Amino acid sequence: MTSTDKNRRLGRGLSALLGEVETEDYAAPDGGDAPASAPRSRDGVRTLPIELIRPNPDQPRKTITESELEALSESIAEKGVVQPILVRPIKGEGEAYEIVAGERRWRAAQKARLHDIPALVRELTDKETLEIGIVENVQRSDLNPVEEAHAYRQLIDRFGHTQDDVARAVSKSRSHVANMVRLLALPEAVLTSLASGEISTGHARAIATAPDPEALLRIIVEKGLSVREAERLARDAQSVKAADSKAGKASKPGDKDADTRALESDVTARLGLSVDIRHGSKGGEIRVQYKTLEQLDDVCRRLSGNRTA
Repeated sequence: MTSTDKNRRLGRGLSALLGEVETEDYAAPDGGDAPASAPRSRDGVRTLPIELIRPNPDQPRKTITESELEALSESIAEKGVVQPILVRPIKGEGEAYEIVAGERRWRAAQKARLHDIPALVRELTDKETLEIGIVENVQRSDLNPVEEAHAYRQLIDRFGHTQDDVARAVSKSRSHVANMVRLLALPEAVLTSLASGEISTGHARAIATAPDPEALLRIIVEKGLSVREAERLARDAQSVKAADSKAGKASKPGDKDADTRALESDVTARLGLSVDIRHGSKGGEIRVQYKTLEQLDDVCRRLSGNRTA
């Protein structure tokens, strides 16, 4: 299969990969149990007992909130499962099936106390299963930013797709895919905050440009900084680091202990200005380098306890 053919197959999305499921031909039951004689679409939607279905351990989406399940469960109890889930037979387990797409619907159907669920059964390889799960979740915007980035990375690393391939598959720009994958290089603390929604993707991009990402993360969270404020702080920290390097003021590894260097880095990130801490047996000094009167004024306000902008 050529790269073009591979991308065309990946990029057509879930319905094209599986053969255009006509879900409108499926008459979902009005709550309760689905009858064994439930109508079938022309692509063969079947009604399967819920207990025969297993979740996919490689599901790209790792987090499904209880509030999401509750809302979907209420909808299913009222209207039934409108769109069939996609499953594949599990080899060696008799009549058992693994979910390829639709785990949230399956879980919500259980909460709604349904005993059966409409499903489209397809013979799929592990590779096809993972590809479909990733594409479907991204196209539905069901993944948090970290899950989305890992999904792109899997498509690229495991299956040999290019960033252009992935971008077309999920209807995103190539730069979006590249920027999301680049976030995976951030420290784990930053990724955890991003996945939980504590910071946004815009914050994470700003943090990625900072000399000390974790220090900037702490400031963003503590002060509730906007993305623009975080970007400005990251730029200031970059400028200070570049100026120090050019002037030859960067400390040599043996000049200061690790605690002093860590404290310098933290205060530098908080102020957005170069901070040099020197101490000895008789005390020491802290030097703060500023470039403009506005920066000096800001430091004075902080020292006086007046933090109004």
